[in-house]
Amino acid sequence: MCHKAEPFFRWLIATFLIALLAACAAPKYTVDDGRQVDETLLGHIRSYGQGEQALRPAIARTAALHDTECDTQWELPFSVASSDDWSDDDRVAWVRALGVDERLTVVAVVPDSPVQLGDKIYGIDGYSKDNAEKMLLELADRRDTGRPFKLKLASGKVAQIEPFKVCRGYARLAPPNSPQTQDYHWLLSVHPLEITQVALTDDEALWTVLWTQGLSEEGGARMKTYHYGTKIAGTLYNIFTIASGIKGAAMAADAAISAAQTAATTVASEIIKKQLIDQASAAAASRMRDEVLGAARKLTQQQVMGAMQASAANRGALMGVAWVASTVFEQADAWAYARLEQLHADPLAGFRLHQKLIEKGLVSNAMVLDPDRMAALDKVAQGKGRGEDVVAILQGIKPQELIEALAEMPVASANNGFSYDDPVDMANSTQPFARGLIDGMLGMPVASRE
Repeated sequence: MCHKAEPFFRWLIATFLIALLAACAAPKYTVDDGRQVDETLLGHIRSYGQGEQALRPAIARTAALHDTECDTQWELPFSVASSDDWSDDDRVAWVRALGVDERLTVVAVVPDSPVQLGDKIYGIDGYSKDNAEKMLLELADRRDTGRPFKLKLASGKVAQIEPFKVCRGYARLAPPNSPQTQDYHWLLSVHPLEITQVALTDDEALWTVLWTQGLSEEGGARMKTYHYGTKIAGTLYNIFTIASGIKGAAMAADAAISAAQTAATTVASEIIKKQLIDQASAAAASRMRDEVLGAARKLTQQQVMGAMQASAANRGALMGVAWVASTVFEQADAWAYARLEQLHADPLAGFRLHQKLIEKGLVSNAMVLDPDRMAALDKVAQGKGRGEDVVAILQGIKPQELIEALAEMPVASANNGFSYDDPVDMANSTQPFARGLIDGMLGMPVASRE
């Protein structure tokens, strides 16, 4: 009897050992264990997710333009994120905020997407690695072929993915760990996370995407003349176009911000000093006019003027390729306005987004109009018979009144003009981010996918 039982026990022990080895070999992914995490980071991750979920459908809407005159690129019907390489606490924050772990996790989709929010990507046309960067590079390569490919999800489902073509100019968000990052380039623009904090409407998100594409179309030649980088495949830039929230992107963003701050400390100090003087002078003048215009409205107009001054300062502080891009912000506004009309969307969405941002004091971004841009875009709207609608959006304040009031202020205009002979490239070539985050990432290769 005992001899008959031995094979069974040997089988039982072998089965147990195999199961134990399999459990040990299986990847372990982060779960929310309830620990305390950085609440500020948690908020930024949530803002990042909300922004991605607003921008991704807007990107898909622009495909309907079928613009034969613009340079083009391929996009995916979803966006992903990964917490790979982050600290233990930060990985828990990603899980808690968006359900993202070390695997490529879907965080935004277009309508009728073949994948859904929260899906985990296991394989890309048969390619599968436990390294997020390698998976992102593969995903970018598949996207850029423009051909359909298959994704295998952790659930076992296989989804057929079809990239779609849009005008050049990726619209991407700053990494949650470096939320103030902004950079503007003919290939890609990075918008700070603060633009997501006003609950973007569909048309406001569309304005943001079209403006980014317009910046590429209207300013590409200037930016390429200033500095042209040719290496794209296999670089950090390539990964950033797929998932701007990964650790490598955040570290690069921090380095780029540090480089810009070091180079612009004196300039920024002078801009701030002028702003304070101007705002104090304007406040004194407003008190003198209270009897005529009324204190309530004057306070509102003063706040608007201060916000537009801050926007001008933000634009004036851009450096590297972004400085060149800033010289065509007005043209990008007009380009976006015209395309919104073509898509039967609200062409005044740019004014609406501007107003929402300044009401919350969020002015360190390119979506807030400075005086020059306000004047130019208002002229476009006036030509379309929408002048009164613009005044209504701006809560009864006429753009011309603002422009006249701001005209005498020394930092009211941020546009210094552009010349191909202007020796603007004074950056130290040994600093990888001297010309901006995007330009720096173009020169940063990442590990092989093998």
